[in-house]
Amino acid sequence: MNVRLSPASLCGTVHSIASKSDVHRLLFCAAQADGPVTIEMNDRSPLSDDILTTAEVIRGLGADVREEPGRFTVTPSNVTPKAPTFDCRESGSTLRFLLPVAAARCDEPSFNGSGRLPDRPVGELLDVLKARGVEVSGDRLPFSFQGRLQSGTFELPGNVSSQYITGLLLALPALDGDSEIRLTTPLQSASYVNITLHALSRFGIRTSVLPRGFLVPGGQPFRSPGTILADGDWSNAGYFFAAGALGKDPVSVSGLSPDSPQGDKVLAGILKDRMGAPVSKVRQEDGTYTYTVTPAETLSASDLDVHDIPDAFPVLAVLAAFAKGRTRFTGCERLRFKESDRIASVIAMLEALGGKAMEDGADIIVCGADETGGLTGGTVQSCGDHRIVMAAAVAALRCTGDVTVTGAEAVRKSYPSFFEEYTALGGIAHVI
Repeated sequence: MNVRLSPASLCGTVHSIASKSDVHRLLFCAAQADGPVTIEMNDRSPLSDDILTTAEVIRGLGADVREEPGRFTVTPSNVTPKAPTFDCRESGSTLRFLLPVAAARCDEPSFNGSGRLPDRPVGELLDVLKARGVEVSGDRLPFSFQGRLQSGTFELPGNVSSQYITGLLLALPALDGDSEIRLTTPLQSASYVNITLHALSRFGIRTSVLPRGFLVPGGQPFRSPGTILADGDWSNAGYFFAAGALGKDPVSVSGLSPDSPQGDKVLAGILKDRMGAPVSKVRQEDGTYTYTVTPAETLSASDLDVHDIPDAFPVLAVLAAFAKGRTRFTGCERLRFKESDRIASVIAMLEALGGKAMEDGADIIVCGADETGGLTGGTVQSCGDHRIVMAAAVAALRCTGDVTVTGAEAVRKSYPSFFEEYTALGGIAHVI
């Protein structure tokens, strides 16, 4: 699907969708619980492809999963799955969370995937599973396991993927003995691990944070909380925050919690304190907050570290292209291993729209509008990356000409209703 977008200004309020990061983890916890679990989501938007993939793989773990608008009901099973085949499609989170859980709970599981997933790294995770009793048929999808995961010490780098650590944290409580996750390098994207620890605590799982890792006591049952509410999604809210900063009218996002463990909640502070866009918040009766971003007279360039917020980088790069001055992004190492090589795809997006960005060693520099004249429009290749699609749509609001995005169906990966919300607030988008 190709979409043509025209300059416009968004105005109004969008309700945040449920956090993909939170729902992934809650589904895996629910599949291992000692009773049924209802996961309530704060909206009735269509479910993303990645979440539907996780729902399907936990069915492979033996759980009964019922989908209704705005909720999942998961009934776990005590039956050990025999030789299940798990299709993780294009979801890196699903695969990396699943591998340790399946190794702990299944006999002879097999795994496959599609799109870019077979090329995304899992080697270090497979190595620690091999060291603790699991035989792996290959180092690239598709592959299968023999043997069950054993408790003990799991040593792996912390700067490759926090999803490896999440997968282990989701699996280790069910093992017979205590386990330690020992990190050989500093942890990056720590906020994603914090989301995992928060989800585990809601199911009664105890963990201890160590100076370089985590201690997970074995033999712990996942206690069903009955009904549990998923967090609102700060990552996808950021695209509408950016639309408010770049437009002519305020844009609000409701259903967000300032106490969320999601790292992308810092976006509101970056806009307000680092880039100069007015941001306000109002508490609602249900305890969540509505955040409103008012157009900035001038956006300021800043040095921004994205090592803990890799999903925010594309939209921050768009904001930087309209700012005054050059913005330097640090902590970019893991961006190459997302749905696209996000360093290459973001630079290509900005250059296709008339902007200028370049690599400077391990950093990325985006030139501001005072140097380039701003973005003019053009054709952006999505590279199969949902966040490139949404970032390009935000850029189109302020471009001087139309923007065409190829492969725009990639938004289904995390935000299927994005263009519906975008046009409802005044955006101009046509499928061509």
